[in-house]
Amino acid sequence: MRLLTFEYQSITSISGPLIFVEGVTAGSLGEMVEIHLADGEIRKGQILQITEGLAVVQVLEGTSGVDTLGAKIRLKGETAKIGVSIDILGKFFNGLGEPEDGFCPIIPEARLDINGLPINPTARDKPAHFIQTGISTIDGLNTLVRGQKLPIFSGAGLPANEIAAQIVRQAKVAGGEQFSIVFGAMGITSREAFFFKKVFEQSGVMERTVAFINKAEDPTIERLFTPRSALTAAEYLAFEKGHHVLVILTDMTNYCEAMREIGSAREEIPGRRGYPGYMYTDLATIYERAGRIKGKDGSITLIPILTMPDDDITHPIADLSGYITEGQIVLSRALFRKGIYPPVDVLPSLSRLMNLGIGKDKTRDDHRGVADQLYAFYAKGRDTKRLATIIGEEGLTSMDRLYLKFADEFEKQFVGQGDADRSIDDTLKLGWTLLSTLPKTELIRIKEEFVEKYYSHSP
Repeated sequence: MRLLTFEYQSITSISGPLIFVEGVTAGSLGEMVEIHLADGEIRKGQILQITEGLAVVQVLEGTSGVDTLGAKIRLKGETAKIGVSIDILGKFFNGLGEPEDGFCPIIPEARLDINGLPINPTARDKPAHFIQTGISTIDGLNTLVRGQKLPIFSGAGLPANEIAAQIVRQAKVAGGEQFSIVFGAMGITSREAFFFKKVFEQSGVMERTVAFINKAEDPTIERLFTPRSALTAAEYLAFEKGHHVLVILTDMTNYCEAMREIGSAREEIPGRRGYPGYMYTDLATIYERAGRIKGKDGSITLIPILTMPDDDITHPIADLSGYITEGQIVLSRALFRKGIYPPVDVLPSLSRLMNLGIGKDKTRDDHRGVADQLYAFYAKGRDTKRLATIIGEEGLTSMDRLYLKFADEFEKQFVGQGDADRSIDDTLKLGWTLLSTLPKTELIRIKEEFVEKYYSHSP
């Protein structure tokens, strides 16, 4: 931290949430500042850019009322930091890491830079071990592994928040190890914030959860801080206290929209669909903070949730997130309209690290085969549905009708579990029940020893 205090009264212009200050020679990129208004009010800001003595400062509380003549800029000599201790568990903070009303300030054990750094690839340990979410389409078919980055691709009006709350409520790790949840919300409504608080408190998970909430009425700039504050808290719990931490960030689309708004105010040359050209790099600095580190007991597992505009999976936010992360859980509007919850579209969903977290001594030795066979049968059933719309069910063979029935029952029973919390054994048991509705000879993706053990079809 710089010992000398530098102060400037040379604001030249204001553009949206940004102010432009001339003659800044001592500041550094990312440094926090105080904006002292003529009436005595003090606001926080951060230096975004310094070019030949001209500094661009983003004001966190907005620029309304800032006077170019009377306002002063005072450099704080440090980057954005939050105070952390084990006492952060059970508390709600705003996007800047400050306790919300009604929560006492913590006595920090350390003050950490929220920007952090992506985990060095040479220090990364391979993700391993299963995290049970209680949701069959994730646990059974797209298994979440400790240290993984597995986003949920949602659409406007789809129940992504409800699924996030269900995962927070139900998630658990084996072996009784320390397990914590860090929840970061960006641009959510007051109603949504109340919903999450109510779920956390009533489900009894609040004592192992820390939440960072940026509401829609809060400053847009704060949304850029929220995921970084959340991940800084997660890094402290995981790598200093040895916890296995599940981080849920919703909604990354609001984060990217805030980034686009700031880029427009800075008059940057836009990239795809108006988003900054550096959005890929920026998202990577967030996502790549998740993982496991060699020699450390804890881990950070990340579930970012994003809303695809117009349900377009090729949209830049979804597209770039898919490049950085290890798979995706895709929500289906068609299933949602059928009243199926959670409406997970199994076929485009994928967990690239699934094999690292399943199998003997982790889940069950028949897990991989059951997942593959369920995928294959459901894909065949979906194809049969399309065929039936052309030729009618009368033109289908008896085997086609079995596949058609399987697809319907799979959606109703396996996908549509409602708020139930299913163990992995319950999920696999249900999978075998559904697989057993087809002849044993069709089960070509499962080892024969498992078919003999679990298959229950009456010939």
